[in-house]
Amino acid sequence: MAIFSTSMAAMLLLGLFAANLDPTAAQIGVCYGMLGNNLPNSWEVIQLYKSNNIRRLRLYDPNQQALQALRGSNIEVILGVPNDQLQNLADPSKAQSWVQSNVVAYWPSVWFRYIAVGNEVPPSSWLAQFVLPALVNVFNAVRSIGLESQIKVSIAIDMTLIGVSYPPSAGAFRGDARTPLLANIYTYFSYSGNPRDISLPYALFTSPSPIIWDQGRGYQNLFDAMLDSLYSALEKAGQEGLEVVVSESGWPSAGGFGTSVDNAATYLSNLIRHVQGGTPKRPGKAIETYLFALFDENSKPGPELERHFGLFSPNKQPKYQLHFGGGRHWDIASEEYNRTFPLKSDM
Repeated sequence: MAIFSTSMAAMLLLGLFAANLDPTAAQIGVCYGMLGNNLPNSWEVIQLYKSNNIRRLRLYDPNQQALQALRGSNIEVILGVPNDQLQNLADPSKAQSWVQSNVVAYWPSVWFRYIAVGNEVPPSSWLAQFVLPALVNVFNAVRSIGLESQIKVSIAIDMTLIGVSYPPSAGAFRGDARTPLLANIYTYFSYSGNPRDISLPYALFTSPSPIIWDQGRGYQNLFDAMLDSLYSALEKAGQEGLEVVVSESGWPSAGGFGTSVDNAATYLSNLIRHVQGGTPKRPGKAIETYLFALFDENSKPGPELERHFGLFSPNKQPKYQLHFGGGRHWDIASEEYNRTFPLKSDM
């Protein structure tokens, strides 16, 4: 993605990414992926969200059946612009048309919280040149209908854009990246890619004591270290006031190193509990987080583990005892789901 050096571009980005987040309670959502040939229809899916009291949803593209099913549900939505639409939306008139067809046509019976313009677009990709123009055009289209204070426009990145992530205070964006708001954070991939240096308890929130210390802050889990490296990168970019929404996080139950139902249950239950309290760098500040994903998706490309991230099986039966109960504080860290099943020696 091209670097814009003018202060006007920086201020525009700052305005795009500013968000009104509830600082008092973690808001848990679930990502609704559709890459499966055996999944229930969208009407059943939205009923599944409602029956489990899941009040936030990430949708990766403006699927019309899903948007229709969301009408009147009171579920808050992250609406995604697919990467293959970025070039198209670099044209302002096409961005206006996209917002009219996929946002205005459903608002306010569908409550859009964010629009994510692209997902994990690498700066080296040919699509990267279109991300900022599409982002600005979608923002301008939202502003033209007077909804810029209610619907925030951003991008979703993965942690590979952090050029330095250890220690957390050294976090810095790679020189070809722009400031994000939505971040996909997976301790699983960091652990499975480097089990020699990253222990399973550190990745699963089950380490009994801090594993690393950085500038007087103790890090007892990898999730906090990764998120704080992102906060440090924001500070270095002069945007320390921006919040980060964890737009994806999860653990696969099968298909690869370190995958199991037990490890996935431990990670998910501990994550739901943990994000209530913030990180060492920003303690007491709850983290809006979206679990990936609602279903196992048997048509997802890539390695086998990519098809085993679901909280539910395609028949809508839960894989784990994750209680999204009304009025409860996601208190599911029972002894049964707070165990570690080591595959490598711990740090």
